[in-house]
Amino acid sequence: MAQKESIAMLSDDPLNSVPDNPAPVIPSPIASGAAAASPLVPGNLPDRHKFWDYENITLFATVAALNAADFALTRSILRDGGRELNPVTRVFSGSTAGLASNFVGETAGVVGLSYFFHQKGHHRLERITPLINIGASSFAVAYDLNHR
Repeated sequence: MAQKESIAMLSDDPLNSVPDNPAPVIPSPIASGAAAASPLVPGNLPDRHKFWDYENITLFATVAALNAADFALTRSILRDGGRELNPVTRVFSGSTAGLASNFVGETAGVVGLSYFFHQKGHHRLERITPLINIGASSFAVAYDLNHR
């Protein structure tokens, strides 16, 4: 019993309540706010946004406009005796309906792939997908305009 009483007396004394080898106190990055700024922390995903937000509507409208311009220029060049350089589009270039379905399918594919990335939480890839198509279609339109 004497041993229990001495432990109780030691714990009541503030000077004796500190252990001989205290563990070092390391500040937590979560407590300091560093985790909120770090994209590498697994639990720190960006806030979810609606798929049809202003940025996506703008990107998809640009994709559709550039694909429409590419369709019109490609159709015009093919009517004047030119040839399609893209091997995938060349398969559909035999008719206007086939060519139109190629460009409508391309636009739908960009929107669909972007939606897939959105659903999986890959929001950067969601935005990059239409940007890549915008770059490729812009190049195609510029090339068509320079080689008419």
